[in-house]
Amino acid sequence: MANEEPEHIDQPTGAVAPPDGSSVRADGPPGGVPAVRVRGLWKKYGEQVAVAGIDLALPAGRFIGLVGPNGAGKTTTLSMVTGLLRPDAGQVEIGGHDVWHDPVAVKSRIGVLPEGLRLFERLSGRELLAYIGRLRGLPGAEVDKRADQLLEVLDLSGAQNKLVVDYSTGMRKKIGLAAALLHNPEILFLDEPFEGVDPVSAQTIRGVLERYTSSGATVVFSSHVMELVESLCDWVAVMAGGRIRADGPLAEVRGDAPSLQDAFLELVGANGRAAGQNLDWLGGGGAR
Repeated sequence: MANEEPEHIDQPTGAVAPPDGSSVRADGPPGGVPAVRVRGLWKKYGEQVAVAGIDLALPAGRFIGLVGPNGAGKTTTLSMVTGLLRPDAGQVEIGGHDVWHDPVAVKSRIGVLPEGLRLFERLSGRELLAYIGRLRGLPGAEVDKRADQLLEVLDLSGAQNKLVVDYSTGMRKKIGLAAALLHNPEILFLDEPFEGVDPVSAQTIRGVLERYTSSGATVVFSSHVMELVESLCDWVAVMAGGRIRADGPLAEVRGDAPSLQDAFLELVGANGRAAGQNLDWLGGGGAR
């Protein structure tokens, strides 16, 4: 993993050499091409370094959690990996295809549910899926069949003719997930898919994702809720301060810690941090 700030930053048109000249990790998972390979990925906003030269090789066919505190760089990383945001330096390959050299091949293989999802709100849920499916080049009859199935499985059939602008947060997450799954991608990228979602919708989404990965597909999702990640994922990358602090199978990252939460706090340097040590005035029932 790169640890030095790049001397200069150029907008990449494809592969970009690691900014500090160091070698990148080449050890992918055994048995084939990683689902996602990241080399020397950097992103700065002014003087603020959001992602500081990370290297990752994410195995295919796994449920992968990208975890970290707020501001760790998770959303920026996923945005660069999925081609939504250009990195300042680095290279991203998905299924062996470079995200910037071969964007059409990459985007046909992935589904994305970004944070702060923006939808065509004046379409109904069914109209949205019909539009997205045809935009993906699927035959109309196939789009309609898949839309029927997704709307039913995600418990949206009763709201399929309702405008998206009138959907609740949970319904928006579900119709966004349906749109991301419609073309049957090899890899699904989800940024905080359970945030703001009620328990019933969360359980529905969880069931769909577990079914999806059981077929051999890959899910990569970001979260800062360790209990959720520990119950869903079998592979984890821990991020803090724009850097990867640990990555690998869940049991390996957790190590001897009682839980992923404990291991996470240790990795990001938050273990033992005193809570409320300067708040001796708080409590006691009343202002004074």
